[in-house]
Amino acid sequence: MTSVSLPEPPVTSGRIFGAEFIGTFILMLGGPGTAVFMPAGDAKVLAVSLGFGFSLMIAAYAVGPVSGCHINPAVTLAMAIMRRIPTAKVGLYWAAQISGALFGGLVIWLLARGQSERDFPLTGETFATNGWGTENGFYSFGSMIIAEVILTAVLVFVVLSTTDKKFPPAASGLAVGATLTLIHLISIPIDNTSVNPARSLGMAFWTFGQPLADVWAFIVFPMIGAVLGVMAWLVVDDETIDDTLFDDTIIDDMVDAAEEALD
Repeated sequence: MTSVSLPEPPVTSGRIFGAEFIGTFILMLGGPGTAVFMPAGDAKVLAVSLGFGFSLMIAAYAVGPVSGCHINPAVTLAMAIMRRIPTAKVGLYWAAQISGALFGGLVIWLLARGQSERDFPLTGETFATNGWGTENGFYSFGSMIIAEVILTAVLVFVVLSTTDKKFPPAASGLAVGATLTLIHLISIPIDNTSVNPARSLGMAFWTFGQPLADVWAFIVFPMIGAVLGVMAWLVVDDETIDDTLFDDTIIDDMVDAAEEALD
């Protein structure tokens, strides 16, 4: 008897939304969730870093075949710039990621309330939000900018490399998970690590305080880092700026001018 291969169901907008929502929710529970529930101690930075890394790895294998498992608006921006997803889908990805992050933050708060009979205080100190300044226990504003731009660029660079056709697909989840773990080991002391606007907004939103007022920085600078990560990838890959959304833009003109100056 001859077997018949059935066609795979189309990846509809609804499936993409669901995959990104669930993937981002998993990241929130494993990352900020570990930060909120883990008792203070010498091992906490390592535990939180692994929580983020394992969560991204799990989500990558679980929903990656459906949506690519961006679960990060900065990654989606980079994918759109590289024309690996249609620009018309960017809003869908961002909506799913933000919704999943907000739901994750809400679930973390509901769970945290069970710590005692009193309400769990929603502050920057208790709810794994991002920040800067020595008065808040972090590094300076300038250090935060450098960390968010550079480390988001590193994350995007690795994501672009692992989603390239030349990279073994089975290893992509391990690579990006290990990268996110390393990023958190480096930058948790600096600003509690964002590199993901959805993650930052998903926790800051529920505090209704200073973390929410400061969250703009953890939206803007990771997005800048995403663009830098794309440019770094173009330096080492055979893709060129003509293959991206930067084609026929001022950035394309700048690159052409630089190449002419070097010739």
